[in-house]
Amino acid sequence: MKRIKLVVAYDGTNYCGWQKQPNAITIEEVINKQLSQLLGENIEVIGSSRTDSGVHALGNVAVFDTETKIPAQKISNALNQRLPEDIRIQSSSEVPLDFHPRYQKSCKTYEYKILNREFLLPTKRLYYHFVYKKLDTDKMQEAANYLVGEHDFKSFCSTKTQVKSTVRTIYSLDVIRKGDEIILRVRGNGFLYNMVRIIAGTLINVGLGITQIDKIPEILNVTERIEAGPNAPAHGLTLVNIEFRE
Repeated sequence: MKRIKLVVAYDGTNYCGWQKQPNAITIEEVINKQLSQLLGENIEVIGSSRTDSGVHALGNVAVFDTETKIPAQKISNALNQRLPEDIRIQSSSEVPLDFHPRYQKSCKTYEYKILNREFLLPTKRLYYHFVYKKLDTDKMQEAANYLVGEHDFKSFCSTKTQVKSTVRTIYSLDVIRKGDEIILRVRGNGFLYNMVRIIAGTLINVGLGITQIDKIPEILNVTERIEAGPNAPAHGLTLVNIEFRE
C-alpha cells in the first residue's frame, strides 16, 4: 500500500464544489471515478480544501491509497487522459502513509478577482466578480491591514460553520490593482466556511464607501456575521496553492 498526493487544478464553473454530493456533479466524484477505472481499485480521494460550487483552483491537494505498481509520478499523465478538460492533475507523487492534507500544518493562498470597469468583458465573466462603480483600492488595503494576524473571524464566516474554534491567522492580505482588474490575495493558516468571500465582500464595501475603514476592528470584535459585508460571488475565487510545513 502507498499514498499518492495529487495537485489538482480545475475550473469550478460546471461543478457543485469539491466534495462528493448526492444528485450533483463534483470535482471529487469525477476524480474518484476516473482513478478507480484507471487503477482497477475502489479509490476515494481525500481533499485538503473543500471548495464551494463555482470556485476554481490552481493547486488544491488530494491524497489516496493504492496497491498499484504504476510509478507515482506517472499517474498524473495517465489520469489526465481520462479527465474532462476543466480538471487537470498538475503533479502526482508518493508521500508517507501518515500524510493527511487536512491535518498537516499548511499555508493556503487564495485570490479573489474583481473586474472594475464600466462594462463587463464577456471573456472574464466566469472568473471575475464585476463591479462597475469605481473602487478605492487604497482604502481597501488600509482596511485589509486590520485583518492581518491572529483573530477570531467569527464575523467573517457563514453561520453554518461548524468548527471548534473560529480563530485563524492571516499572514498577508494584499489588494493589487492592474488596470481595471483588482486582485485580493490572502495567505493564511486556514480559512473558515465562506471566509475569503465575506472578506472580499467587506473590502468591496469599503472600496465603495459603504463601510468605513475604522469599522473593521469593530466587525472583528463583535463576532457577529451580520456586521460584516456580503458574501461575494463564488466565481471570483481561486485557490492558488497550499504549502505544507513540517
